[in-house]
Amino acid sequence: MRIADPTPAATAQAQLGLDGTWRLFVAVGLVSIFTNLLMLTGPLFMLQVYDRVLSSQSEATLVVLFGLVAFLYLIFGVLDHARARIAARAGAQYQLRLDGPVFRAALSGAVARGASRHLPVRATQDVAVLQQVTSSPVFMALFDFPWVPLFIGVIALLHPVLGLFAGLAALGLAAISFVNMLRSRHRQDRIFATQQKAEALGRQISAEAAQMRALGMQGTALDRWAGLRRTALREAVSGNDASGGFSASARAIRLFLQSAMLALGAWLVLRSELSPGGMIAASIILGRALAPLDQVIAGWPQVQAARAARGRLRTLMAAHPEERPRTQLPAPKGLLAVKSLALRIPDASGRAGVVLRDVSFTVRPGQALGVIGDSGSGKSSLAEALVGIWPTAAGEIRLDGALLDQYDPEQLGRVLGYLPQKVSLFAGSLRDNIARLDPDATDARIVAAAQAAGAHEVILAQPEGYDTIIDSEGGGLSGGQVQRVALARAFYGDPALLVLDEPNSDLDDAGSRALNQAIRTAKARGAAVIIMTHRPSAIVECDLVLRLKAGKAVAFGPTEDVLRKTTRNSGAILGQKPPPAAPAGKPRAAFPWDTTDKDGT
Repeated sequence: MRIADPTPAATAQAQLGLDGTWRLFVAVGLVSIFTNLLMLTGPLFMLQVYDRVLSSQSEATLVVLFGLVAFLYLIFGVLDHARARIAARAGAQYQLRLDGPVFRAALSGAVARGASRHLPVRATQDVAVLQQVTSSPVFMALFDFPWVPLFIGVIALLHPVLGLFAGLAALGLAAISFVNMLRSRHRQDRIFATQQKAEALGRQISAEAAQMRALGMQGTALDRWAGLRRTALREAVSGNDASGGFSASARAIRLFLQSAMLALGAWLVLRSELSPGGMIAASIILGRALAPLDQVIAGWPQVQAARAARGRLRTLMAAHPEERPRTQLPAPKGLLAVKSLALRIPDASGRAGVVLRDVSFTVRPGQALGVIGDSGSGKSSLAEALVGIWPTAAGEIRLDGALLDQYDPEQLGRVLGYLPQKVSLFAGSLRDNIARLDPDATDARIVAAAQAAGAHEVILAQPEGYDTIIDSEGGGLSGGQVQRVALARAFYGDPALLVLDEPNSDLDDAGSRALNQAIRTAKARGAAVIIMTHRPSAIVECDLVLRLKAGKAVAFGPTEDVLRKTTRNSGAILGQKPPPAAPAGKPRAAFPWDTTDKDGT
């Protein structure tokens, strides 16, 4: 059982909150006080020019006022720039604080069967969306929004009728913003979902281009991809039309309202209830009061995208909360005990099905266990459970007496060697791949791991040896060479427990011999070795064999005893006699344990 926060939803909310960055956002708010007050500089200057300078014909007053205005605008420019810089750094700090927890949660989510392997990339893109919105005009408008009543109040001081008109104008634009919010509430989610489907299909087509071409699938696959792209584009264009319409309407209405304010002010001037300076100032201040509303309407799609990204991140982090630190246990020696293990793994639809039930066995240091069985019997799922990828549904897995989840994940990873059924390498040098990206790895340990795995000569045959750079697809290496490098990675650091899933699936005879030698070497130094395999050559060095059938252990014990009891051609596997011919009318089994049991089951 994973040790995690008992309230994952609250943890996700806290991690996505402003803890650690709120001081910077408070600083943005404080600076916004002065920038908004300084926005009154222009209207007040105009009011003084019309009502004092022109009436008094005083050049000295004009010079003093102009000098004061120049100074205030200089201060405004400095503060506005400072506000933008603080907001950008607040967003960057927010992203840095989220990157680690989000990426770890996304990695945990990507492990689940049916989850996209690109989930970590999508999650970091969502974090970037949140960071980018902090430096956008709409974000600044949110800090300016609370000052709208102040500007309306200043207009009301000039004349109550003008203040009433300004208040109604602000309410009108707020209503437009609210309608825009309601209409676009779910549009961004639909656009994102369709775009992600198109991107996922595009990546799959690119990765399997050769296979699709050989099978004549390129045309139909491209048609399906293009259809998804068209749907996403149609949704995006429709959304842009709607939001653009609201934005254009709001801008036109704001300009009209400023003119209407000017007309209303002129009427009051004609009635001798307002000065000409007040008329001009009221129009300018109204424009400033309505500007945040206009910016919010124009930038609402960006706000919606940020809200959707935050919702996805909250869901992700609530489903995969950050684990608490664990006590560092002594390094295990390799005693593996599995008792009454049951395993439930979700399928592509997310429904969990039982893949293993009531599996028990023990492997001691210096022993090798071969796990055999038909395809779909649960071998790979057992391998993933033994290295801590899948939690147990029932029963327990203990390494040197401790449950796997009692170990710190990083510590457990360092004492385990794992070769998955589907091997992949990281983009980088062969050296980095073998060292598991460990920056403190020594050349001696890396070479020792390669020699133990029988990969040393293969690596030296590459153009730059251990420093040869490859891409994530293992470009330049054959399937067997990739498997040998991955095997060296599993052997790196002399792990106490080695779990190898189909380790010779891509190996030739020389590679298989090297694998058996590597297993002998690991056993000799006291490691426990677990091998999931179809091929007889992979269990030559195994002391024990576990046979799985439909997720259940049907036999476990010494290799010779299990094979004699469960297969007809055990002699061929043990090197004593060739396998018998297949019965008439029946094809020969691909591997010895794919034949029927002696009891006919």
